[in-house]
Amino acid sequence: MDGKRVDESRIVLTQLMNVTDANILGNVHGGLIMKLCDEAGGMAAAKHARQSVVTVAVDSMHFHSPVRIGDLLTVTAEVTWTGRTSLETRVYATAENVLTGDVTHTNTAFFVYVGLDQHGRPTPVPPLIAETATEKRRYAEAQQRQKERLKARD
Repeated sequence: MDGKRVDESRIVLTQLMNVTDANILGNVHGGLIMKLCDEAGGMAAAKHARQSVVTVAVDSMHFHSPVRIGDLLTVTAEVTWTGRTSLETRVYATAENVLTGDVTHTNTAFFVYVGLDQHGRPTPVPPLIAETATEKRRYAEAQQRQKERLKARD
């Protein structure tokens, strides 16, 4: 199976946050942000694998700053590591106030997916080709996170 480069998996999802997305304080619900992060991460994983994937783990997600009504939420996701049947994606979210141009980092998280065959069973995914120093560092960090995930599972 041929490997694929990180940039071949990259997904950028941008969505306007509306009143129905927020609580009475005008802050967008964290659950909606998590859902959009999972969608972007899942699409990056599926794009890399060119097959269906399912979420199997989410490393902790911290909310660094609020997303408000009227902000453009941008979620960028890319594959950072692959195993035999699993993939990790790095998901990076920002909120932009379109009136001021201010952009704030809201979240970074790592989602793990498993590739599925047509019968819903785990199936091999293409290896990841990390080319830049940043991609290679993120790959090594992802390998360590996966070891920790597996250790915690026991």
